[in-house]
Amino acid sequence: VQLQASGGGLVQTGGSLRLSCATSGFTLDNYAIAWFRQAPGKKREGVGCIATSATSAKVVDSVKGRFTISKDVPQNMVYLQMNGLKPEDTGLYYCAAADNGGPYHYCSVRDPYDYWGQGTQVTVSS
Repeated sequence: VQLQASGGGLVQTGGSLRLSCATSGFTLDNYAIAWFRQAPGKKREGVGCIATSATSAKVVDSVKGRFTISKDVPQNMVYLQMNGLKPEDTGLYYCAAADNGGPYHYCSVRDPYDYWGQGTQVTVSS
């Protein structure tokens, strides 16, 4: 199981970025994929997740209405679209995977995630 996050960068307040998580070594629809972030000096926090179905995608309240999660199963990719970025969104963003054992239509960032990719840095300037 491998995951690789990319797409981070420096953006001004109000800007947009799309992060990509390239996955390999497993059947994407059998896993939940979550995005996490960690700002300097702060604990890692969950941003959102997606399970088998597109309708399972959810994000936490702090980014609701600004961030969305989607996936492209044939390409084994999961995306985090971030709009209306704020300085408090700055951090190292990771994607992670949890084995659901098969198709499953629920996910939570509070669940344990066993596989992690390296992060991609997002910096939002004020």
